[in-house]
Amino acid sequence: QVQLVQSGGGLVQAGGSLRLSCVVSGRTSRHYAAGWFRQAPGKEREFVAAVAWSGDSTYYVDSVKGRFTISRDNIKNTVYLQMNSLKPEDTAVYYCASSTIMGVATTRGEYDYWGQGTQVTVSS
Repeated sequence: QVQLVQSGGGLVQAGGSLRLSCVVSGRTSRHYAAGWFRQAPGKEREFVAAVAWSGDSTYYVDSVKGRFTISRDNIKNTVYLQMNSLKPEDTAVYYCASSTIMGVATTRGEYDYWGQGTQVTVSS
């Protein structure tokens, strides 16, 4: 089984930065794409960012473009989400996920393993 363990959430003021980390372990040989989703209370889980195995192909939801950066270190089996210029509307539980898609995966159905989630709260 593939396991994902997240860290790096917390409370930050608007305009601040946080970096989320997700360590992927287990039988990962067939898992290529990685991504980040978020879910606010009363809302559906929303796609945020995705990265292909190579790390060169990325995709972002429009609301975070220019502010968030997804990256990965395949030696460490870790995917990151660097979040800059945070806004109160970024407040949510953030989840990392792993996919067998060879490319960039942007929907929940394309991911088969998920992290435990971490709270990100942005105050104004």
